[in-house]
Amino acid sequence: MKQSQIATIIAIEAHDGQTRRGGELYINHPATVVSTLKNESDEIKAAAWLHDVCEDSDTTPKHLRERGINSRVIRLVKILTKKKGSPYHDYLLGFRGEKDARKIKKADIFHNLSDDPTEKQKLKYGLALRYLNFLDFAERP
Repeated sequence: MKQSQIATIIAIEAHDGQTRRGGELYINHPATVVSTLKNESDEIKAAAWLHDVCEDSDTTPKHLRERGINSRVIRLVKILTKKKGSPYHDYLLGFRGEKDARKIKKADIFHNLSDDPTEKQKLKYGLALRYLNFLDFAERP
């Protein structure tokens, strides 16, 4: 089974019963992020499916490994997971040197911005996109 297929099952289970602020089923969020990344590798799509599971459920990287997720996908998921109590700017620093994680995070942010964000969220995500785009520019060969 492909990594993205395993990840889809895990994401559906982890987000079961969860909804977004507007009442939409939460699983539609990672599905939209994945659809934005349709031309990327299977591992990037798998990490996109899983980008919120460790933050929003009891799922851990160890659990992902036990379910058959490979170490590269788990590494991306760890980068994409904001640790509780950690400042957002510290979280963003973890994206340095991580082009694939940035692709997923930018797709995540774009979907979050399309979902009637608050003014505070617009500012937070706008600054995050500027930083992630700066990293893309600064890390070009």
